[in-house]
Amino acid sequence: MSALTDLSRRADPIIAIATAAGRGAVGIVRASGRDLSALIRQVCGRSLAPRQATLLDFQDAQGRPIDRGLALHFPAPHSYTGEDVLELQAHGGPVVLQLLLARCLQALPGARLAAPGEFTERAFLNDKLDLAQAEAVADLIDAGTEAAARSAGRALAGEFSQRVDGLAERIVRLRTLVEATLDFPEEEIDFLQQADAAGQLNGICSSLTGLLSSARQGALLREGLRVVIAGQPNVGKSSLLNALAGAELAIVTPIPGTTRDRVSESIQIEGVPVHVTDTAGLRRDEQAADEVERIGIGRSWDAIRSADCVLFLHDLTRAGQDAAYDAAEQEIGASLPPGVSVIHVWNKADVRGPAETGPAGVLASTEGPQGLSFAATADVTARADVPQDALRLSARTGQGLEALRQALLRTAGWQAAPEGVFIARTRHVQALQRCAQHLAWAHAHLSEAAPALDLLAEELRLAHQALGEITGVFTADDLLGEIFGKFCIGK
Repeated sequence: MSALTDLSRRADPIIAIATAAGRGAVGIVRASGRDLSALIRQVCGRSLAPRQATLLDFQDAQGRPIDRGLALHFPAPHSYTGEDVLELQAHGGPVVLQLLLARCLQALPGARLAAPGEFTERAFLNDKLDLAQAEAVADLIDAGTEAAARSAGRALAGEFSQRVDGLAERIVRLRTLVEATLDFPEEEIDFLQQADAAGQLNGICSSLTGLLSSARQGALLREGLRVVIAGQPNVGKSSLLNALAGAELAIVTPIPGTTRDRVSESIQIEGVPVHVTDTAGLRRDEQAADEVERIGIGRSWDAIRSADCVLFLHDLTRAGQDAAYDAAEQEIGASLPPGVSVIHVWNKADVRGPAETGPAGVLASTEGPQGLSFAATADVTARADVPQDALRLSARTGQGLEALRQALLRTAGWQAAPEGVFIARTRHVQALQRCAQHLAWAHAHLSEAAPALDLLAEELRLAHQALGEITGVFTADDLLGEIFGKFCIGK
């Protein structure tokens, strides 16, 4: 739990190992507090010049060296947290770092171990970072793609916050005009018309639309797209997962029901994280081979319901040729959740061959890529029952995979180039959406023949408050505790 929830602990000096667990060339012990002079004297044996690395021995209580390394002192307020900060860079052995941590806690009365995210939390509380920038610190550490890392860096530099603050300032100016009209109703001067309040509000709404679009792109970069591959047994779901991932992650055999449980892999498409899950083949419970497969089918439907997008995979070699298969396709399609985006994909486009007739003109049987038997045709992709604009691919050869990747990006709503995107979170998007709703209601009030100025002023106030939640101007402590509690210790 974040220390923000306990006001009495905010003044405590805090200490933590700031580097990842395990062995490394260098390990860092970090301390932050209002006055670290006693800690510096006891551990370093001397005072330190501000913001200069000093090579020295780190001493135990008897003056014996624990290790030899670099010490850096950042006096308040010119530090990451806004307090005195001491960083001790030692050799990265776990035992050495634990000894150094214990020595620092002993040397500084009242010091305690830092909670997760508490260093960044103090930077926020001491106005070194706003909340959006503080979140960008964690997003930069957790970034899974280069595009996400660069976007988090832009948010940390303040690009997102500057756009939010600029929009908030424009709303404040409009609020001032509206409230001035409310305060002086006897004045003949119409403040709102002279200042073009309607034009100002339209401009704010237009800027908010652009900001919301950028935030959606940033949220997609951070959180990615959850994609589930679904379909009947042996349509090539596992082969498609392997093709997208570029690795043999799932077992592929011609035996129906080979995939019993979900298999997931995270990939990236143009820098956008895509979390792909292969599922057990969908069919009725009575058709399942055993209880294990029935459980796997149930988990498949659970994954489908929680997905952002479902790749409904069809088999070109069976479509229109097998009545039972076609009936099952319709049943599955009717059962897909209405709120989930669905991309229909037709697999096995590589299966081709001249039509060969057997006795009595019957088409000869041939074997498909997964050992399935079907009637050979000149081109299975040209069947009348498959839509002309259908997305056809071959999971075996890779044909059509790039078109599928682009279809996934379109479904996700990816539009902006990574260079112009800053990282954002779902809560940021939701706050901007609330702001847009309040501005829409404000516009409705302003458009009335006799505007209800008190209601207009209130909607503008609520819009301003929604923006303030992004940067932390109007944010509850319990939300802050939840945000910082998800950081790593020492950051």
